[in-house]
Amino acid sequence: MNILAIESSCDETSAAVLANGQLKSNIIATQLIHEQYGGVVPELASRAHQQHILPVVERALADANIAKTDLSAIAFTRGPGLLGSLLVGTSFAKAMALGLSIPLIEVNHMQAHVLAHFIDDQHDDRSRPKPGFPFLCLTVSGGHTQLVRINSPLEMVVIGQTQDDAVGEAFDKSAKLLGLPYPGGPLIDKYAKEGNPLAYKFPMGEMSGLDFSFSGIKTAILYFLRDNIKANPAFITENLADICASIQHTLVQMLLNKLKRAARETGIRDIAIAGGVSANSGLRSALTKLGDEQGWTVFIPRFEYCTDNAAMIAMAAQFKYEQSDFTAQTVSPLPRMSF
Repeated sequence: MNILAIESSCDETSAAVLANGQLKSNIIATQLIHEQYGGVVPELASRAHQQHILPVVERALADANIAKTDLSAIAFTRGPGLLGSLLVGTSFAKAMALGLSIPLIEVNHMQAHVLAHFIDDQHDDRSRPKPGFPFLCLTVSGGHTQLVRINSPLEMVVIGQTQDDAVGEAFDKSAKLLGLPYPGGPLIDKYAKEGNPLAYKFPMGEMSGLDFSFSGIKTAILYFLRDNIKANPAFITENLADICASIQHTLVQMLLNKLKRAARETGIRDIAIAGGVSANSGLRSALTKLGDEQGWTVFIPRFEYCTDNAAMIAMAAQFKYEQSDFTAQTVSPLPRMSF
């Protein structure tokens, strides 16, 4: 069983090959053009995908040493994501599957992030521990913040989610307020390692149940910086590490407070994180520490599978292939695709 997977939901063009359950290649082309605009420009993203997709797919096949005629299926991200970007990947996958007369498999991008925990690559040699079912997964990215109960690879239930902004957006917005270049989230993580996480206190907005809200803390950070810069124009420069550490600490605690509540209410003790923000070192270390305190078994994805990549699309596609869950050629992208 050889699956070629394509990921094009935002600003990374990626292709991967999964052969008999083991990852053989995972190629990612990153779009640097967005840095000068301080965020992803959808039109530019879709144009870059058109330029990158063929070379990326060709290299993925070459690195896996698999001919396109040996493929069993083509998988692609149907959504959620940017419409123009999704169109490029969807159209390419449909055309290739049609030309080779092989099945087409649609994949939900956020479900794929969760299933990244099951990737077997040549470095792991299939020995890396994997969560058992059911488990809880905190999926955190620039566009999503969700608590998900994973009952099986193909049965996932959202039990809590943000009611406004995603935590990744809160990181990036905070970085922009600090004058840091895009993407700012990783830079906050970098500077936070040198600062005091308790130097400044920010209010943690509270939502009922297991839902999140991050609009309030963004506003609080805006006013905090405005007032302190008024008193000292060099405030950010002189205190950057402490500010970043305090922002990161607050956002991480907001996430983990809900995760702890979800674990208590469900009784589930296998706990995982996934999505781009799961690469944040503060979140990874804080979750590991909390897991030790709570007696959880914690699962943290390999760093290279946190951000958008086609390996996770291929992994999700394998589970669907085993159930003969294929897609018709009439399929179209779903930018707001839900679980």
